[in-house]
Amino acid sequence: MLVPFCAGYYLSYLLRTVNAVISPTLTQELGLDAADLGLLTSTYFFAFAMAQLPMGIALDRYGPRRVEVILLALAAVGAALFALGHTLVQLALARALIGLGVAACLMAGLKAFAQWYAQERQAALTGLIMAAGAIGAVTASVPVEWALERMGWRGIFLAAAAACAAVALWIFAAVPERPAALHTAGLRAQLRGLADVLRSRSFWTFAPQSALFTGGFMALQSLWVVPWLMEVESLSRGSAAGMLLAVSVGMLAGQLGIALLGLRLERAGVTPVRLMQVGLGLALAVEGLLLAGGGDQAVLWGVWGVASAAGTQMYVALARHFPVSHYGRVTTAINLMAFVGAFGVQWGFGALVDGLRGAFGGAAAFRAAFGTVLALQLGAWLWMLRGTCSRRAPSS
Repeated sequence: MLVPFCAGYYLSYLLRTVNAVISPTLTQELGLDAADLGLLTSTYFFAFAMAQLPMGIALDRYGPRRVEVILLALAAVGAALFALGHTLVQLALARALIGLGVAACLMAGLKAFAQWYAQERQAALTGLIMAAGAIGAVTASVPVEWALERMGWRGIFLAAAAACAAVALWIFAAVPERPAALHTAGLRAQLRGLADVLRSRSFWTFAPQSALFTGGFMALQSLWVVPWLMEVESLSRGSAAGMLLAVSVGMLAGQLGIALLGLRLERAGVTPVRLMQVGLGLALAVEGLLLAGGGDQAVLWGVWGVASAAGTQMYVALARHFPVSHYGRVTTAINLMAFVGAFGVQWGFGALVDGLRGAFGGAAAFRAAFGTVLALQLGAWLWMLRGTCSRRAPSS
């Protein structure tokens, strides 16, 4: 059951990040400005975010196998329509359908793992499926640059459509149905459970971190890293794709480290919350160096990827405050915050660059946008520290 869900999340992350490399080609062919490009790419995040809460109810009610198969079929249709699109509206709608179609790729896997595996193994299993996503991000860098020159962006999306359909069939054939003991109550009771999640203090402790770190990382990695490097650092698209590869390899290394060491760290008392506190603090420091233009760029981007991997432990950290029967609603609720953040950061970044470019120049506009993201993330990190440390204090 692990490998088919990992394959689905691999495709989800590949389709999420692919626009970072093909964006210069899309800009040239369609005559887009930065705000248009941000809107086109972020429709994925918007549709993904809007699907989260109803999808959480569906996962808890119908199980991860059925939900994942249906949505991946929609992703295949969306990728095919993107390959055939010719206008901004057509491409934006197709990308939104892709976002809807891959909306369950991670959450369905996490729900299945929660049903079938012990709690102490959840951090490691989360690291494994996140590593599959990181491989998708790696594929969306230099390999996509190579494929773009040989088959064009339309060919890339036709191949992605076929892959989504194939993984949907694989999950249908290979993944078992959920255990009978975990069948849930009626829809009204599930809605009450969702309301309990959204009202909880635990949820709002992690919500800003989810929006601005996890969402911010997705927004930058999936679009703005390459334009930043081309505009601020004056790199070619090929060199910028190489830096994006460093980010993705770093994220892969971070997730694999969590997967391999997660059980050992858990038994040593290093909880998912502690991993987030330390890792995201390091990510802030690296972003400050990138903004200042100091240090070796390839190393810094790689370390940023490693450190940012810690943010995904929010799914495990938050879920521990709720029963397994609520897992779909818990993880999709916090994931909603991540994708709302990704949509806002991705579109807002482009709008800020457009607004400041005329007065200050492209490089300064990009620096101002990046600095704004960094300031917001610092506030979210301090908020998470305050909430998690104050919660531990009474029990110590």
